[in-house]
This record gives sequence, structure tokens and C-alpha cells, in this order.
Amino acid sequence: MKKTVSAKNAPSAIGPYSQAVWAGEFLYCSGQLGIDPASGTLAGPDVTSQALRALKNIAAVLESQELRFADVVKTTVFLTDMANFKEFNEVYGRIFESDPPARSCVAVSALPLGGLVEIEVVAHR
Repeated sequence: MKKTVSAKNAPSAIGPYSQAVWAGEFLYCSGQLGIDPASGTLAGPDVTSQALRALKNIAAVLESQELRFADVVKTTVFLTDMANFKEFNEVYGRIFESDPPARSCVAVSALPLGGLVEIEVVAHR
């Protein structure tokens, strides 16, 4: 079973992809940048503001499917600069305080719209 998801409280996809896709009991969420869905622009110039917004966007996608961060089993984080790793971890740790999901974090040369961080998640119902 495959079913695409579009959450109205998260930014629309900026390319030919779905915000998320159900495959059985797993929800695969596309990467979220720190884009404010109301303005369509990045939430701020720093990794903290962008990471917070990206996580809010992920929350909106999860909530649209009656899921929450506790249902997330895996995250992948893309940073344009590993010098922002500590700052990012502080934000991330506020969301995943206990029983955090498995995670990968990699440096990339660039992200769409000049973003500093992109986060994707896999959740399980």
C-alpha cells in the first residue's frame, strides 16, 4: 500500500515530490527545510531558527496523519556546515528528549533556497 500525504500546515513541496508517503505502517517524510509556510521564506538566517521551523513543519506533517515525534523511528539530517552541529543538536534535543530515534547527520555542499539544515523522518504507526 502506498499513499501520498499533503499537510496544509507545512510548506508545499518545492519540486516533484510528496511531503510524505505511507508504505504499510511506515510514514516516510520528505526533507523539510526551515521554511515558514505562510511566507514561503526561510525562518531566519541561523541554523537554530531554521531547525526549529523545520521541526515544526515535520510536526505538521506528522499531526496530519495522527502521529507525533514519539512515533519517529529514524531521522536524517543534512547540514551545510558541521560547525553548526552543536547548535543544531541543542534544538533537536529539545524535541527528542527521551528515547530518541536512530539518526544520521551528514554535511552537504548546499541545500535548496540557501537553507542551512534539512531534516527528514520515518515514523511508524
